[in-house]
Amino acid sequence: MMPDMPQPPALHLRVVIILPVTMSLEPDDDEVAEVERTRILRIALLEAGYNVVATLPGDRFLPERLVQIQPDLIVVDAESQGRDILEHVVMATRDERRPIVMLSDDPDTSYVRQAISAGVSTYVVAGTTAAQIKPVLDVALARFEHEERLRSELADARNQLEERKVIDRAKGLLMTRQGLSEQEAYSRLRKAAMDRGLKLAEVAQRLIDAADLLG
Repeated sequence: MMPDMPQPPALHLRVVIILPVTMSLEPDDDEVAEVERTRILRIALLEAGYNVVATLPGDRFLPERLVQIQPDLIVVDAESQGRDILEHVVMATRDERRPIVMLSDDPDTSYVRQAISAGVSTYVVAGTTAAQIKPVLDVALARFEHEERLRSELADARNQLEERKVIDRAKGLLMTRQGLSEQEAYSRLRKAAMDRGLKLAEVAQRLIDAADLLG
């Protein structure tokens, strides 16, 4: 089980803002509004004490950029194109998970469930003032850390179950082929593991591999 880690202060969190579109040469009213939204969001993050390290477009190059920047938290500033952006963000964080906050002015909340399932820590349909943004990001970070602990605990449980299966199979081989009792078979595996400085499951797997090879 992973220990609870102290949450770093906002000032030390490296935040990346993901935008839906880049500004065209002749921006229309919607694009101008997008730029203003992003400006307000950036100011709100800075006023809340966050370190905004980059503002990136949500395009197919996003995974490479995030690998280079290594942010602690991703804020997706999206409106009608939120679904398209999220696809790129999910791909970008598939191998290295990070907390994701999605901010939207779109009143259609039917997309929230899909966004959460895709990996968004928090989805908010609200403004982005400094007073509002910090609690939102705090909740996102807390939820992300909780989910990561659960993932780690589940992975540990699965590993332990698989190791137990391997050890039981190795014990069965020793009991069948050498006429040992279950306790004697376990003791022999344990001694071999200690003598070789290996985990019990590793010795058990080597025994199984050798038995499979010899038939």
